[in-house]
Amino acid sequence: MGKYFVNKEQICGDSITITGDDVAHISRVLRMNVGDEIVICDGFGMDYFVEITSVTKADITAKILSSRLCEAEPKTEIILFQALPKQGKMEYIIQKNTELGISKIVPVYTKRCVVKPSDKRERYQKIAYEAAKQCGRGIIPIVTATVSFDEAIAQISEIEKAIMLYECEDKTTLKQIIDGAKFNQIAVFVGPEGGFDKAEVEKAEKAHIATVTLGKRILRTETAAAAVVPIIMYQQDEI
Repeated sequence: MGKYFVNKEQICGDSITITGDDVAHISRVLRMNVGDEIVICDGFGMDYFVEITSVTKADITAKILSSRLCEAEPKTEIILFQALPKQGKMEYIIQKNTELGISKIVPVYTKRCVVKPSDKRERYQKIAYEAAKQCGRGIIPIVTATVSFDEAIAQISEIEKAIMLYECEDKTTLKQIIDGAKFNQIAVFVGPEGGFDKAEVEKAEKAHIATVTLGKRILRTETAAAAVVPIIMYQQDEI
């Protein structure tokens, strides 16, 4: 059964109105019509099981049959602070980590980033939307504007548990940091292709952000978070 997101303003009583690109996808691509059933999500974790009652070129109206909290949403909120990678990799990072259950993605400009910050937030948010819709999420992860390294450290310092993936760390493991503890929020900081600068690591450690190793192999920046998020989910009993 197809799943689509709407704003809360589009939900009125027992009726939901779908607008935008989803109208054409539902009516023309999937060829759904009056009487067909789909799932609508409000983006805040509530799923609505609905029956289509009206289809026009401009919108689709549906009647709510039942509703429940989305079962696909993890209780642990994982926020990814991702240093800007080379061209094209950010799209992959957003897509895959949305599928894996990430709650928020903060692009970060660090010293060794090859690319300069650019205004791609709208595109990045659309990728998160499409990935969330495809995998049945109950929320659409927020992709923020790019922040500086110092701004990222300030934000991470407010999060319950924070880790920095650092290729030069050779003692502290992810397992040791989590160690069976349950957290409401966990921040994961991933560096660019060239890794973090030593001065950046020192700043992070002063802010009580734990540097961790992922073993003897050095992962690509686009692979790192996708490897770590499922591990965290497993340790938090989310999978």
